Amino acid sequence: MLPSTNNRPVITHDNPKSPISEAYRTLRTNIQFSAIDEEIRTIMVTSAGPGEGKSTTITNLAVAYAQSDMKVVLIDADLRKPTMHHTFNLTNRAGLTNALSSKGILHEVIRETKIPNLSVITSGPIPPNPSEMLASKRMGVLLDELKEQFDMILIDTPPALAVTDAQIVASRCDGVVLVIDSGKVKREIAMKAKANLDYVKARILGVVLNNMNRKSSEAYYYYYYGTKE
Repeated sequence: MLPSTNNRPVITHDNPKSPISEAYRTLRTNIQFSAIDEEIRTIMVTSAGPGEGKSTTITNLAVAYAQSDMKVVLIDADLRKPTMHHTFNLTNRAGLTNALSSKGILHEVIRETKIPNLSVITSGPIPPNPSEMLASKRMGVLLDELKEQFDMILIDTPPALAVTDAQIVASRCDGVVLVIDSGKVKREIAMKAKANLDYVKARILGVVLNNMNRKSSEAYYYYYYGTKE
């Protein structure tokens, strides 16, 4: 079984028949049907603040896509507090920051995982200028190159209210999923995160509500389809 941390579980791989795994597959299906007439190949997942489950959500969503026989790459674009190398037990000596700073080495930082159809690009060394690197022309070129190799590109970013990184990446993606911890995030904070994404004309595919107060302990999240007003 794939090693996973306590706070970054890959339950869709570890226990694919669980209700939680089915919820992630439902999330995948909802995204696919949210834009029947438009192609969605690059999806960013972010949250309002830290600790809301965005990295857990995007990891399990990536596995759900991979399990549907799609070739998937998961990019750790949280260049301030990266986690994907821990989740997948990979080295982080080279990753996204290396590919953004040096041309022609993208293939060297794409790493296969133990999960069929799923590759990962870790963050690489933490740079002094994360926002500038993500906003660079090279980032756009890199995403175009990845589209030639993969069916789906999923991008993890810092929280939307922490820094501008999420807004920068959102402007380059086909859609955004916003993860909100319903147990601790107030409505006005969630709305501010949405407003930040709306400002860059990001297409918000929907919202994942984590830690809903439900009778069943197995109910991990609910997905709400949303469009910009």
